[in-house]
Amino acid sequence: MVRRVYLLISGHVQGVNYRNSMVSAARPLGVAGWVRNLPDGRVEAVAEGKEQALRSLIEWCRQGTSWAAVNGVEEEWSDPTGEFDGFSVKR
Repeated sequence: MVRRVYLLISGHVQGVNYRNSMVSAARPLGVAGWVRNLPDGRVEAVAEGKEQALRSLIEWCRQGTSWAAVNGVEEEWSDPTGEFDGFSVKR
């Protein structure tokens, strides 16, 4: 089943290659969407794909890179829109 999830990742997640590493984690899972930094220090992402692939990506988000210190990952699930072609960093 294809789903969509909106994620807010908090902690020390900016300036630690988190976004590019998330792209590298999402693509092999067949997940589409985007990730970006927020001005308040959090990272925001929207992802669509098979539910199990999204759950694997969320597990990756909870760990992040070796330089990151993730405090929390908020999830908001919804129906997919099919608007994405691949997974990338949104600026």
